[in-house]
Amino acid sequence: MKFDPAERIELFHEAVNGMDYEAMERFFAPEATYVSNGVGSLVGREAVLAAIRNYFETYPDQVGVNSLVETLTPLSGRAVWSVRATNATTGKPLVREGEETITFNEDGQVVSVAVTDYQAF
Repeated sequence: MKFDPAERIELFHEAVNGMDYEAMERFFAPEATYVSNGVGSLVGREAVLAAIRNYFETYPDQVGVNSLVETLTPLSGRAVWSVRATNATTGKPLVREGEETITFNEDGQVVSVAVTDYQAF
């Protein structure tokens, strides 16, 4: 399958913004990894999806906006983004800015996400 990583990232972020868990599950390869200075290191699609669900339970109104999405290699891309959300328990607003590098397998599934938040959250 030939694809453009930047286009795949845009589609992936649409699924995330829409909290479309079925679509997100299809995006992640079974052996996917997710590393973030805010979340830590996760290994495996089930662990990644569980963390995403937990995050959205805490921040159910999250809206992310990409300011840059680019292809880095035939199987990877980078997105620079900002996120606005509200903690459902405390009512405290959350503002995040950061970037992520996403690597795909030949089938266009996410095999790794490396997130860098520009500030602690």
